[in-house]
Amino acid sequence: MATQAQTLQQRPGILVPALSLWKREVVRFYRNRSRVVGVIASPLLFWLVIGSGFGTSFRAEAGQGHYLEYFFPGAVTMIVLFTSIFAMMSVIEDRKEGFLLSVLVAPVSRSVIVLGKVLGGATLAAIQGLIFVAFTPLLNGGHLGLDNIVPVAYTLFMIAFALTALGFAIAWRLDSSQAFHAIVNLFLLPLWLLSGALFPLSGASGWIQVMMRANPLTYGNEALRQLLFPAAVSSFSVSRSLAVLTVFSAVMFAAAFAVASKRSRKQPA
Repeated sequence: MATQAQTLQQRPGILVPALSLWKREVVRFYRNRSRVVGVIASPLLFWLVIGSGFGTSFRAEAGQGHYLEYFFPGAVTMIVLFTSIFAMMSVIEDRKEGFLLSVLVAPVSRSVIVLGKVLGGATLAAIQGLIFVAFTPLLNGGHLGLDNIVPVAYTLFMIAFALTALGFAIAWRLDSSQAFHAIVNLFLLPLWLLSGALFPLSGASGWIQVMMRANPLTYGNEALRQLLFPAAVSSFSVSRSLAVLTVFSAVMFAAAFAVASKRSRKQPA
């Protein structure tokens, strides 16, 4: 009994180790300035080039007269996606450096490890997205104020949390960054392409519409579009979109935890 009591006292709990991993992810990411620049610059250039290319020839059914306004929520989602990808590459790096093994043998639950890593990546992605969202008032019809900043931040965090958890589940099983990028290009980027970021749901063909409606990222884009551009018309209400995003985030975290738990049983004691 005394031994068990001492063991329980030695356990650090959930909050402290999760926050420690969260802080490590944030500090580690922002120390690598090339990643920060790449995460912001790539979607920004993509948004400007694609948006300017279509120009006024695009008349979105979502309510914007220029493609730059319509494409803006998709560019924000792309920033969140890229940040999540870069952040979860740390799982592979931690395995190579031996840090992950030291965390696995620590007296903490696997859920704490997953929570700390995913929260760190989600925080980074949400912050990067909010930085880009701050330019919304410069766009025609764009609005960002005290009345919508909280739901916008919640939407970004839910998108970031879900994508980061998905990235964690993918990275946990891989041993090389090359394989990680290959899977990301094969899976996550099509997920973004079919989210209504480039073209509206109502203008897509029948089978594409089915795929877009089944894509949880579509609801994130639609929620951002309605919140940032009040005049926009959407196929889904904000409350419905946020509900889908919340469920999607919970499912992705459960999947990440399941993958980490399954892999940990194969680890040597």
